[in-house]
Amino acid sequence: MANERRGRGVRLAAGAAIVVLAAPLAYAADAARGRAKAEACVACHGADGIAAMPAVPHLAGQPEDYLAEQLRQFRSGRRQSEVMAIIAKPLTDDDVADVAAWFASFRLEVKAPQR
Repeated sequence: MANERRGRGVRLAAGAAIVVLAAPLAYAADAARGRAKAEACVACHGADGIAAMPAVPHLAGQPEDYLAEQLRQFRSGRRQSEVMAIIAKPLTDDDVADVAAWFASFRLEVKAPQR
């Protein structure tokens, strides 16, 4: 019985390895490509991802997954913004990944206020 379970586990593990190896390689986001694609973002979010307008969020240093998800939501219309819908609509999944990688690549220094 134990040998039968062990054999089944080995077959499952081997099957999973085959599936993983057969799967296409994931796209590797490229911050340098994202920088070029982020030109449309600069007017509102700033060249360094720090927005000058109070109602516009900062993008610099935000987590890459978060930024990509927000762009996908604007693109699909699940998140509403007239301006962002226009900007996000033509972006491919690779474009979204690259732009998210660009803004996520910024490193911010946070200092606690002096008491």
